[in-house]
Amino acid sequence: MAQHENHGDHHNHGSLKSYVIGFILSIVLTIIPLVLVMNNMLEKTALVLTILVMAILQFVVQLFFFMHIREGEKPRYNVQTLVLGLVIVVTIIGGSIWIMMFNKY
Repeated sequence: MAQHENHGDHHNHGSLKSYVIGFILSIVLTIIPLVLVMNNMLEKTALVLTILVMAILQFVVQLFFFMHIREGEKPRYNVQTLVLGLVIVVTIIGGSIWIMMFNKY
């Protein structure tokens, strides 16, 4: 079997410090909604919005600290591709919700 050699690839996969920071942020962003829900600290609407904001922040932390979206030869293209993918997903989900809400026979 042939072995694959990567002579030109020198990928920086982050430091221990960035992984620890990402891990701590992930834990904090998970614990905050858990405490709010378990202790009934907010009204329903505020609670849902808080959970949504924490989920979005968790997504961003995962992308930047663990998926290394900023790193690579062309990080700008990675971010542009991600933004386009998110726009498509939001459009599909929003369109589906729109159709379900306003398609009453």
